[in-house]
Amino acid sequence: MEAIAPAQTALVVMHYQTDILGLFPSVAPELLANTRKLCDAARAKGVGVYFANLRFSPGYPEVSPLNKNGQGIKQLGRFVDDRTAPELGQQANEPLIVAHRASVFFGTDLELRLSAQGVDSLILVGIASTGVVLSSVAYASDADFRLYTVKDCCYDPDPIVHEHLFATAFDSRTTVLSLGDALRLLA
Repeated sequence: MEAIAPAQTALVVMHYQTDILGLFPSVAPELLANTRKLCDAARAKGVGVYFANLRFSPGYPEVSPLNKNGQGIKQLGRFVDDRTAPELGQQANEPLIVAHRASVFFGTDLELRLSAQGVDSLILVGIASTGVVLSSVAYASDADFRLYTVKDCCYDPDPIVHEHLFATAFDSRTTVLSLGDALRLLA
């Protein structure tokens, strides 16, 4: 595994927010513990940490009636006033990107922020693998970022699809890492 350049690398923590973690109480503690270790290692190495949350205004004016996924989100009645999971210890200098779609890039200024900082490598983690991780990996790959995904910090309620994505779509576009591999990369 080749070394990373900390100043050119960012950890993007996607949809680690209270409303989403509340949907998965049996796995949330382990995901939060793993991702906190990753965030702390990134901070210690000088890698920028970015948080991206799915968020909507009251009444969901950002949700089109044509967007099937958005309609499902609207029916859940969540993602209006939740926040980044406090267990991750978000620092004041760590940006929060607010997204209205599955991809943390669509309709946000994340790519502009990363580019302005000279970032060309991303470590991506998120919930869920079939949503934010898949959408964001596809975009970031097409945008020519060097990508890493940390499997132990990603989750999907469908374990079969989760495993399949990591063995196929993610493996062909990113370097898939275990938490241990990621911590060694950031050592």
